[in-house]
Amino acid sequence: MDTAPAPDSELRVTAPHRELLDQVLDKWSLSVLNELCERPRRFNELRRAIPAVTQKSLTATLRRLERNGIIERELLSSRPVAVEYRITPLGKTLRRPVDVLLDWATDHMPEIERARRTFDTE
Repeated sequence: MDTAPAPDSELRVTAPHRELLDQVLDKWSLSVLNELCERPRRFNELRRAIPAVTQKSLTATLRRLERNGIIERELLSSRPVAVEYRITPLGKTLRRPVDVLLDWATDHMPEIERARRTFDTE
């Protein structure tokens, strides 16, 4: 598998890149990261903060983010035993690139909406 850096003019998205971006930039991952940027949270706190997510989807999202080193879980010594999720130092480095993508989307949303309307009417 080729993971060598591409020249500046060439965009090379390899399978490992696609897998990581699919797992880190999906709908639920961004919502979870948004919540965890503020403070660590328990599972049920995340469920309440993201009401549209199902328990199954939230569990899968947390596992993917943990597998990629973006978040970590900590067992709390309480009865019953609870788990708290927090963003890792590696996860914190995602903030800037995500903000850049969101800024791009905000700046270009009128053009994107125009293109969508044109596409949908054809």
